[in-house]
Amino acid sequence: MRGVVMYKATDAVIRLTATCICGSDLWPYRGVEPADHTNMGHEYAGVVEEVGSDVKNVKVGDFVVGSFVISDNTCETCRSGYQSGCAHREFVAGTIGTQSEKARTPHADGTLVATPGQPTPDLIPSLLAASDVLGTGWYGAVAAEAGPGKTVAVVGDGAVGLMAVLAAKQLGAERIIAMSRHPERQELARFYGATDIVEERGDAGVAKIKELTDGLGAHSVVEAVGTQESTMQAIGATRPGGHLGFVGVNYDVTIQGIDLFFAGIHVEGGPAPVRRFLPHLIQLIWDREIDPGRVFDLTLPLEQAAEGYQAMDERRATRVLLTF
Repeated sequence: MRGVVMYKATDAVIRLTATCICGSDLWPYRGVEPADHTNMGHEYAGVVEEVGSDVKNVKVGDFVVGSFVISDNTCETCRSGYQSGCAHREFVAGTIGTQSEKARTPHADGTLVATPGQPTPDLIPSLLAASDVLGTGWYGAVAAEAGPGKTVAVVGDGAVGLMAVLAAKQLGAERIIAMSRHPERQELARFYGATDIVEERGDAGVAKIKELTDGLGAHSVVEAVGTQESTMQAIGATRPGGHLGFVGVNYDVTIQGIDLFFAGIHVEGGPAPVRRFLPHLIQLIWDREIDPGRVFDLTLPLEQAAEGYQAMDERRATRVLLTF
């Protein structure tokens, strides 16, 4: 890659140190979304090489992490903590793309966060995770109001679900139920703080959650898959008055109004406002209080990205780290 053109004074150009393949990247891979000449990738960490004249918060040489949604961080929606709905929102996937050597970041001041210094190599996977998967799992747990005294159930054992387990633990949840059928992911869920594992799915999964919670359901449920079954399972597992945070990218999910009406639950979700959480998450990683980088179970050079897509599509990998 010979270079990146600066388009606006608010842009920054980053030379990527690491990127990855996300579960949502599999939608275009499988043909659900258009893929022809699409700029793939939306998670990124690297070193600033160039900044526009209006960029004040980051400088050349800074190691930065950015959100998968471009935001100015100054509009009314951003100031309320929902930067993924910014008035100038732009999704990195499909437009900018970060499965590349360099990336141009619009609204650099609002999107990028510099780390306290230059990270050691072992921190880079975790910092990369903050760009989306950790931030998304964290938002799911926050939206579900996970916290002290709460029982949290996480539907989905992919990278986002595992990060929701980590987040629930950090937020002080008393009990964390991970729904998983895969032994290696169960092990990682326990590492991140899961106290219980439920292998059942659908109605059986709901029944098991209720069995573990005196027939009530969990106080907080995170939906981290995005399928019809996982969505209805998450709704059914949430106790009346409880909170459901949904962060799985969903297609063809239909919820009958009467089901939601009688569930009597609070529901929040969508694209995660990762930028809200980035400073805190970066500091937790920098201080080595959390290790989200363990979610990457396959590392490949960028030129072997096709193998990474195939591995994730075939469920041979949870999350693929791409290096340069």
